[in-house]
Amino acid sequence: MKTTSSVLSAAILLSAASAARAASDNQCFDFTPMSSVSTYLGATLDYSVADRICCHNHKFAEYRGYLAAPEVDFFGRLDPLVETVFYDSVCGLPLFISPRGRTFDDFKKESLKHGWPSFRPEEMISENVIIHDDGRMESVCLTHLGHNLPAGGVDRYCIDLVCMAGEPLSAGDERNQILQYIQQEQIINATELNTTSYTSSAEQYSGKTSNATAIIISVAVVGLFLVVVAFVCCEKSGWKRKGDEIQVGSSETSTSIHEDDEENEIY
Repeated sequence: MKTTSSVLSAAILLSAASAARAASDNQCFDFTPMSSVSTYLGATLDYSVADRICCHNHKFAEYRGYLAAPEVDFFGRLDPLVETVFYDSVCGLPLFISPRGRTFDDFKKESLKHGWPSFRPEEMISENVIIHDDGRMESVCLTHLGHNLPAGGVDRYCIDLVCMAGEPLSAGDERNQILQYIQQEQIINATELNTTSYTSSAEQYSGKTSNATAIIISVAVVGLFLVVVAFVCCEKSGWKRKGDEIQVGSSETSTSIHEDDEENEIY
């Protein structure tokens, strides 16, 4: 009897472990964003966009400037005098605290400039966020968040508003199952987060980012090199014949790169 009982118990545990592993292979552990996302901070967010971007996607984003749309008005709904905690739209884990290490105006200016909420390493709850080698970012709940696009030699997290528009889960919410799947991880729950004493362990520059920026720079450098080579060749091929003062080729041709040109947005 004991043997039968032991086998049955082992089978149940194995089944539960298999289910957890299977769930972990799917975004958001097969859950959907919480319904409150659509009325986040009193705004009107598109729930279908949240579901698609956060739980069925690794590449695309809400449209640039969505945070400033009239029905959203993200910064108009935040208190500029206090830090705000932003939560995962699916599992309710805290993801970012902002502004931290800078002013509210700095946070607002950078985010509006790039078109998405933009956070810095000091502001990330590092235990709850994953940055993949290609710069893609997701929470430990497997919710897609955005991408890491460093600026000024420091990581800058370009995050979809619809994926960080959650709130702490209530005790009876079925999404608490997600936290059971990841309980072996060193996560920080909403109830455990002490914003006064918390310090992020995120690196200032992780080196984890998309290669797109490097490709753009490389293409620009190669293009400039070809222009210079062509110019030099034209100068050398200018015909200077004996006794002839006619010179073919111009020394006034130049190529310049304006530092004030608007930067190329990748995300």
